[in-house]
Amino acid sequence: MFDNLTDRLQGAFRTLAGTDKMTHDNIEEAIREVRKSLLEADVSLKVVKIFISNVRQKALGTEVIEAVSPGQQFIKIVSDELVTILGGENVPLDLKGAPGIIMMVGLQGAGKTTACGKLALKLKGEGQNPLLVACDVQRPAAIHQLQTLGKQVDVPVFTIEASQDVTDIAEKAIELAKERGYNPVILDTAGRLQIDTALMADLLILDRLLQPSEKILVVDSMTGQEAVNVAETFNTQLDLTGLLLTKVDGDARGGAALSVREAVGKPIKFISTGEKLDNLETFYPDRMASRILGMGDVLTLVEKAQKNIDEKDAERAVMDMFSNDFSFEMFVNMQSMMKKMGNMGDVMKMMGIGGMLGLSTEDQNKLATEGEAMMNKYEVAIASMTKEERRKPELIDFPRRRRIARGSGLKENEIGKMLNEFEKMRDTMRQMKQMLGGMGNLFGGGGAPKMPPMPPGFKMPPGFPGSMGGGGARPGAPGSASPYGARKKKKKK
Repeated sequence: MFDNLTDRLQGAFRTLAGTDKMTHDNIEEAIREVRKSLLEADVSLKVVKIFISNVRQKALGTEVIEAVSPGQQFIKIVSDELVTILGGENVPLDLKGAPGIIMMVGLQGAGKTTACGKLALKLKGEGQNPLLVACDVQRPAAIHQLQTLGKQVDVPVFTIEASQDVTDIAEKAIELAKERGYNPVILDTAGRLQIDTALMADLLILDRLLQPSEKILVVDSMTGQEAVNVAETFNTQLDLTGLLLTKVDGDARGGAALSVREAVGKPIKFISTGEKLDNLETFYPDRMASRILGMGDVLTLVEKAQKNIDEKDAERAVMDMFSNDFSFEMFVNMQSMMKKMGNMGDVMKMMGIGGMLGLSTEDQNKLATEGEAMMNKYEVAIASMTKEERRKPELIDFPRRRRIARGSGLKENEIGKMLNEFEKMRDTMRQMKQMLGGMGNLFGGGGAPKMPPMPPGFKMPPGFPGSMGGGGARPGAPGSASPYGARKKKKKK
């Protein structure tokens, strides 16, 4: 969603590249580009004016530190202002009460019912025992949709068949929650295609009757400025406690996320980043600002890894990698773990690859597409190898290469190029093991290896699995001759 904004902001920052100090003229030039970037991203004019005013005031009143370039200092100022506009800090859910009640509100089409299912799954994963309640009796398919979602996330759904009395449904659901220890209760309320008196009357009755601890407005991020108007109206009537942005992974300009929080003064608590039910993230303003500026979001990536990758499996993989020579078996295990964190494009953005290498979003997407195609070829070829070949790649000579090519449906030269690239990975792993001081220092205390700090300026060498460092030849690129099949390796004496 923020791809275009990220590219434009990085272009604005380049206007200060190579300058010795921040002056009124070069600051104004950079600020003009930032303003243009925000307006093109559909950020509201009011928010843009506040943002630009604060950036100008801080930039012109800042003395540049000798060790930091003017461009870097300006980026820091813009980053701080983005964090402020996005809320400053994370605001967790307030689940006070017995049980805590979360009332989800919003218009039809914003993804409210799906958001209820996603939130229930997230809270369940955090140790809560949620109950979903079908209070949307206006839309015929809403109850069935919520029941389907409840089965998928293994969370009970309370409903009263053929009942149109929303208050009765909600009250009986809360009684059940008290009896069986459900907490929190998530109410999927009715929506409309547009805001009207009947919709607000129903929501106000529920609000006054139940006094929910959380009133979360589900906002469609792709509706642009209309999202701000919707949020302001709901907040005036209900005094919202927070916002949940859906479709953040869409290709819209993304201004809603920057505008809506400032417009209503209520925190964004969650963002929906995909169609899968586990694609709901807790919102952190500093992390989102970092993503918008193309600097990545390593903390969220680490959290995804902790959630999706078994710690013992990861520990065994690292121990194996540093104890033995790198093999195709290890490579397949690593790629399997990486896939659990999302597609390569998303991982690259969270790692801040674009900002580090100066790549546009289009270039990153192209690189990710090529990378995933390459990995798919690797996996097909590896599946055609014997177990012995996967563990000892040096056994693969010309006849074996020919057999692997036939079995995988690839050309012999593609297998040769893959083997050539894999040898570079093995060399990289050997270099890393030497740099890390040998196995005695790594595994002296048992358990997971304790990695010493990397030397200053260290960058992951090109071709290392999972890294996207520039300068390395991709499979198929010209490079040194492959040792597989071209000549026999000399046996160590």
